[in-house]
Amino acid sequence: MFETMKAAYAKSDKGDAAGYTNWRRYSTQAYVSATHGGRYVQNWGNTAAKAYGNYERAGTFPQGAKLAKDSFAVNAKGDVSVGPLFLMEKMQAGFNPDSDDWRYTLVMPNGSVFGTTNGAGSDNVAFCIGCHQSVTPDQDNVLLLPEEYRVR
Repeated sequence: MFETMKAAYAKSDKGDAAGYTNWRRYSTQAYVSATHGGRYVQNWGNTAAKAYGNYERAGTFPQGAKLAKDSFAVNAKGDVSVGPLFLMEKMQAGFNPDSDDWRYTLVMPNGSVFGTTNGAGSDNVAFCIGCHQSVTPDQDNVLLLPEEYRVR
């Protein structure tokens, strides 16, 4: 399934959609994320996002920090399908005060971009901002994976 997901997202014009698998994976295995449509997800972060591995003690992320969640679903018959790729990138100060300067991008399994903060389809990813702002300010809008799936 991993290779299928990589191939699906690589159809996107977003470079990170093809390259996120070169980042560090912070989840030990795929797990169900209720906040991402009940899909199985894995967490990835680029070098600038290395503080993610400190989890609750990560603090504020620097400009250029990028996080990704790839996803897949399993139906009642056991059929597996590729889900969206969820990307977030910390932008320069003032980029979008409502998102605390995070840019959210949602890449569909066919490579199309459903939306990007301050870009095409921005309204389609506005829900990301609301959900991510529900965490404590100490977490800089970053939702953390369950402890039992964290890479230590």
